[in-house]
Amino acid sequence: MNFLLENYTVWKALHIVFVVSWFAGLFYMVRLFIYHTEANTRPDEEKRILQEQFDVMQNRLWYIITTPAMILTVIFGTLMLVANSGLLKMPWMHIKLTFVGILLVYHFICQGIMNRLKSKSSRWTSGHLRIWNEVATLLLVSIVFLVIMKTSLGWLGGVIGFFGVGISLMLGIKLYKKLRKR
Repeated sequence: MNFLLENYTVWKALHIVFVVSWFAGLFYMVRLFIYHTEANTRPDEEKRILQEQFDVMQNRLWYIITTPAMILTVIFGTLMLVANSGLLKMPWMHIKLTFVGILLVYHFICQGIMNRLKSKSSRWTSGHLRIWNEVATLLLVSIVFLVIMKTSLGWLGGVIGFFGVGISLMLGIKLYKKLRKR
């Protein structure tokens, strides 16, 4: 137990490094999903070539970077909680762990999307995927505000404000899309 506590800052640093890697992978993965989906509008031969390439890129990103980063994030976060179990008594940590649980669900939904794109059975449109990509951003901002602001309720205002901005962006995207079609 002393070893875990003595190396707490190491676990924390590694946790942060792998959180950054995990989110980078998630952000790029959904962007690849969008390109993969938009390749459906290309002529057959071009579509086939693009989608085969996106399948390779998605597999490598998912299994070499994104999923290992997720696993290591969870491992180092768990080491921090074991080293400092007092964190589990803090309400903000319960909320953070709830957001992390939602992020894990998001991760595995992305894996499902990847598998459906590979089998050509995805029903996601590029517009839906663009909105889906913002879910990870909202989770990232929520978690960061929560961790930094901890016991003050300021994080709640930040999160609510960010959701407001997110909703405004989605409405703006829909408006832009309608104007672009004209």
